[in-house]
Amino acid sequence: MAIKFQYNKTSLQQLQKELKVRLNALPTLQAKESALRLEVKKAKAEVTEIEERLEKNAKQIAPTHRLWVEFPDRLISITDVSLDIKKIAGVKTPIFNDVKFEVERLSLFLQPWWIPSGLELLKDIARLKIEKEVVLKKVDILEYARKKTTQKVNLYEKVQIPSYEEAILKIKRFLEDEENLAKSSQKILKNKIAATEATA
Repeated sequence: MAIKFQYNKTSLQQLQKELKVRLNALPTLQAKESALRLEVKKAKAEVTEIEERLEKNAKQIAPTHRLWVEFPDRLISITDVSLDIKKIAGVKTPIFNDVKFEVERLSLFLQPWWIPSGLELLKDIARLKIEKEVVLKKVDILEYARKKTTQKVNLYEKVQIPSYEEAILKIKRFLEDEENLAKSSQKILKNKIAATEATA
């Protein structure tokens, strides 16, 4: 990125100010990036744990697979999913809280014996699937924020800060050269005046 500047003290002060802002922000951005990286890792581990629990439930259902045709249609439905919002390193993420089910009234005497336990198993599976979706959304949000933060850290570290430092150095050298030239000119002029006065 080419920084536009002029060879004067005003431009020098402006660039020094911009550089200071970036140098001060960089450690915060780096800390945010690390925190987000850690949280993404935690959220992915959470997804793996939920998948393992779902797999365990699937194995539990497998031997009774043929019985599930007896399960009444529309016996259970989801009425509400409760979520919270948690800020992680300044990023709002969804947190699964609870899910509410509505279960149709049924006569236990008219239903197969396993329906109540099957109902609880079904609730558990639905709860885990919803929780997994929420955690996957959290992973997406955190991953996006982490990528954006990494891009900004790289922009500051590798592009903007070196460019500002280089521009400041150029202006300082120019101003020093200009000052040296002025001093030399004054000295030469002073010597000429002194020589003229001596010969007069």
